[in-house]
Amino acid sequence: MSDDANAPWLVVGLGNPGPEYAANRHNVGFMVADLLAERIGGKFKRAQKAQAQVVEGRIGSPGPSNRRVILAKPMSYMNLSGGPVTSLRDFYKVPTANIVAIHDELDIDYGMLRLKLGGGDNGHNGLKSMTKAMGPDYHRLRFGIGRPPGRMQVADFVLKDFSSAERKELDYMVDRSADAVECLVTEGLERAQSAYNS
Repeated sequence: MSDDANAPWLVVGLGNPGPEYAANRHNVGFMVADLLAERIGGKFKRAQKAQAQVVEGRIGSPGPSNRRVILAKPMSYMNLSGGPVTSLRDFYKVPTANIVAIHDELDIDYGMLRLKLGGGDNGHNGLKSMTKAMGPDYHRLRFGIGRPPGRMQVADFVLKDFSSAERKELDYMVDRSADAVECLVTEGLERAQSAYNS
């Protein structure tokens, strides 16, 4: 962060565009991005230079930890997320280490969050596309959705809405995820990990 202390952050909620996907497990990134936009008092608008919707604003209390943030929702479908994210990164001159991808994570139980920098894509098509476009050295907020029950295919599971039992916790988890992103952006990864990794 040393040279880039004043560089903006790009916080990307991963999901699929369209009302039929809105409540899917795969769209939890969009849900968190929507809440963050609400918190900074902004409304998503079509980006001029990318296939995405964006909101610009600031996160953090006034002072040195206050950060300029671009919130984004790629409108390209999950498996093509890398193109819009790279376009936004270049347009807003965001260092790759200042990018945060918010995504659903099968290998973590529902109700758990993990923040990390870099790593593999774990078969997640949104991450796969982002990593192919710009390398792996961006932050991730992994929102646990657990594994599909029984013999259900992963693709079917992630494109289903959260169960009624899960929905009871969903608002709390989305809220906690938004808190985790704000902490990461204003206080750094270690602080955010110790506060939010479960």
